[in-house]
Amino acid sequence: MSETARTVVFDTPGGPEVMRIEDRPLGEPGPGQLRIRHRAIGLNFIDTYQRSGLYPLALPHPLGMEAAGVVEAVGEGVTHLKPGDRAAYACQPPGAYTEARVMDAAQVCPLPGPISFEQGAAMMLKGMTVEYLFHRTTPLKRGDTVLFHAAAGGVGLIACQWARSEGITLIGTAGTDAKCRLALDHGASHCINYRSEDFVERVRDLTGGRGVDAVMDSVGKDTFDGSLDCLKPLGMMMSFGSASGPVPPVDIAVLGQKGSLKLTRPVLFTHLADHDTCQEMAQHLFAKVLAGDVTIRIDQRFPLDRVVDAHRALEARETTGSTVLEL
Repeated sequence: MSETARTVVFDTPGGPEVMRIEDRPLGEPGPGQLRIRHRAIGLNFIDTYQRSGLYPLALPHPLGMEAAGVVEAVGEGVTHLKPGDRAAYACQPPGAYTEARVMDAAQVCPLPGPISFEQGAAMMLKGMTVEYLFHRTTPLKRGDTVLFHAAAGGVGLIACQWARSEGITLIGTAGTDAKCRLALDHGASHCINYRSEDFVERVRDLTGGRGVDAVMDSVGKDTFDGSLDCLKPLGMMMSFGSASGPVPPVDIAVLGQKGSLKLTRPVLFTHLADHDTCQEMAQHLFAKVLAGDVTIRIDQRFPLDRVVDAHRALEARETTGSTVLEL
């Protein structure tokens, strides 16, 4: 009888309750593949988009985009990893909510010894997202100012530290005073409680009316229009998520009226599709962590059996930092 792995799958789009756990068979890796035994699994907002149907998947389908563990076997042509290596990844297709899996090896990265499996599982998708926002989307330099929404979340706390390490002023937003304090403690220069302040007015005040060089917005519908109003002329709007819902269609003429603004909808997996780029981004992230510039904060842990509770907490915005599923 073939070995199996407990795996979270869903058969129909919907709320957290549509997820269930089943035993799925594990095979041997083919050319360009490996088999990895997970030690920890990362939780991300994109998982909820896929489960809800906002990002459609062929059903039934497993969930999860990042994890860390130990390589058990490699297929022909895999040279950057070998059995027994510690490894971590963020990649398509979904399937990380499992004890073990066979997957393409190109986007799986060697995990440095000083970085724990939990840290690896919590940092790959979020940390490489920050890497491309700051280094691969628009030129940013020391002294620039960015507005970052959801600054106390998993991506946000990494972004706060990353900005501080590179001399970039980061103005964050969050939904409570406690979350604002958390962002400030992690390197944000300012943090705006959007429930008690108008973030557009406050950003204008903080920048002397000039606006920011770039906005990094994963919230989507609720913040998009205000984010454009926070930009200086020729500023860059990076819309990289839809936590509050998808952004409605945009009249491109508005970008000209507001100061010849630039708008992009970047996706991490476009960058990670190239093996060399993926490994380079991971090494950059690992270097930040090993140097102490970035600390990976894990504030919530759920056993795999409680994945429904984990999704409910994430969507209710009850989480801070990163969340991992334990095995």
